[in-house]
Amino acid sequence: MVGAAVLHPSPFLIPEFNQSSSNDFDFNAREQNCISLLKKCKNLQELKQVHGQIVKLGLFWSPFCASNLLSTCALSDWGSMEYACSVFWDMDNPGSFDFNTMIKAHVKYMNFEEALLMYIYMLQDGVQPNHFIYAPLLKACSCLFAHVEGSEIHGHLYKFGFDEDLYVQTSLINLYGKCRKITEACRVFELMNQRSIASWSAIIAAYANSSMRSECLGLFRIMNNEGCWRAEESILASVLSTCTHLGALGQGKSIHAYILRNLSTINFIVQTTLVDMYVKCGCLEKGLILFQGMEIKNHMSYSVVISGLASHGRGEEALEVFTEMLGAGLVPDDVVYVSVLSACGRAGLFKEGLTYFDRMIIEHGIEPTIQHYGCMVDLFGRSGMLAEALELIHNMPMEPNDVIWRSLLSSCKFHQNLQLGEIAFKKLSQLQAENASDYLMLSNLYAQFEKWESVAMIRTKMVEKGISQVPGPSFVEVNKKMYRFVSQDMKYPQCEGVYEMLHQMEWQLKFEGYKADISQVLLIAEDDEKREKLRTHSQKLAIAFALVHTSPDSPVRIVRNVRMCDDCHRYTKLISRIYERDIIVKYGNRFHHFKGGVCSCKDYY
Repeated sequence: MVGAAVLHPSPFLIPEFNQSSSNDFDFNAREQNCISLLKKCKNLQELKQVHGQIVKLGLFWSPFCASNLLSTCALSDWGSMEYACSVFWDMDNPGSFDFNTMIKAHVKYMNFEEALLMYIYMLQDGVQPNHFIYAPLLKACSCLFAHVEGSEIHGHLYKFGFDEDLYVQTSLINLYGKCRKITEACRVFELMNQRSIASWSAIIAAYANSSMRSECLGLFRIMNNEGCWRAEESILASVLSTCTHLGALGQGKSIHAYILRNLSTINFIVQTTLVDMYVKCGCLEKGLILFQGMEIKNHMSYSVVISGLASHGRGEEALEVFTEMLGAGLVPDDVVYVSVLSACGRAGLFKEGLTYFDRMIIEHGIEPTIQHYGCMVDLFGRSGMLAEALELIHNMPMEPNDVIWRSLLSSCKFHQNLQLGEIAFKKLSQLQAENASDYLMLSNLYAQFEKWESVAMIRTKMVEKGISQVPGPSFVEVNKKMYRFVSQDMKYPQCEGVYEMLHQMEWQLKFEGYKADISQVLLIAEDDEKREKLRTHSQKLAIAFALVHTSPDSPVRIVRNVRMCDDCHRYTKLISRIYERDIIVKYGNRFHHFKGGVCSCKDYY
């Protein structure tokens, strides 16, 4: 018949077998036929057809057939966890393979609590576990940061004799590493009879996650010196991130060289981590070159570069990269917009910041998070619009956190607004989130108005609450080593040369008309005592040390944990011109590039 639809028999229909003919067919052959059909299933609807035939033929009670049905349903990309659960609970006596399937499937679908409950049910049912069960179980514990439950499972490994399984041991290291239980992770690693590249990767990541960054780099060197392993990309990403946090550019460069020697291709994650390392270690131009050479760029890579340009005070260029991202057809997410708004705040691009905040909501439909509001409070605060910043805080749809109030307090100190500064500090106290820097900012704000009784009151409160002032050290990298300097600290063997250089610098500065800004010393003291305190600020000691111990054509790289004072900023600008040296100072995630007497921040900091 012309035009009639041609009906093809379903490949998933198994011929019906009546009782009389059942003996003509071997049971095993029918079972294998069903398994073959399960392997051909491409969606849940086809699997249901095969499931129906399996039940009709009485094959569901075959452990082999039922287990294959369960694993196909639970672990296939098109599978259904709900349907797999119905199959599992219909099984009479599920075995260790079936429990393993369900545990793996729950972890796959991120049902981590259900995976642990399934293990408990298996033990209660008297089913003997095998070693395949424990890797996904430990992964569930690590994703839940369930250290206690993970330790109990560790005990079960000893009980059942699986404690020497290489894959399981690596999973244990991953668990303890993510839970920041570095002692337990090291114990497992040290007891391993053999170590794979995965186990090295796990222990290095554990050190990195526990902020034991120097130890992380040391372990990488040990692994490399053994000569048995060629580091995989996950290890390299962890080690590069460690260099980024330490500001250890020299070691980061060495690892980059290692990558070029040992890897023919570099994956996207390592490329992005390399860009991030160079940018955050103050080598922005190198990071930009690597970024431009990337064949594949996504939100993460663009966010790293936009944030990096922002931290280096190059807000206009950050917005140009954002425009490039939009031109590449990428839709920005909330993380990218945090970088964009941060770029506007740090470069003083007030109008642009307001425009991009509106675009984020209207054009891209992104609901502002507390991080976005934090950027806007910073934008208003840096621009001196403190009343508007406070109004924005009050109109936020969520409760402001300590970061918001600390940003306002910092702006109040910079613009000398005591009234709003006291409000911000009070809010921090109510949140019980105040720290030493908050007390010091308010104390310094009182000192700017010569309210010495209030200064004494704040200092007394710090003592009563046991809040101590952490010294603001300056770290400088010389010959791939980090040296730490604290103001007025003379305990270092190199100090003699440092103070001689400091004296020489001061002599040169006199010809530039430099005079110490003693208003930066917010203490009741004689002028000479104030000048001496300014003279030995940690940043000046670090610069002197670097000028003595580095070649004249190399840049000076300094890392701080607190904002530099105005006097150090002006001092460093002049030194960069006198000695014709590039000086890069980082504090937090902000960079200052001093060159030829000018700073990249354009004195907007």
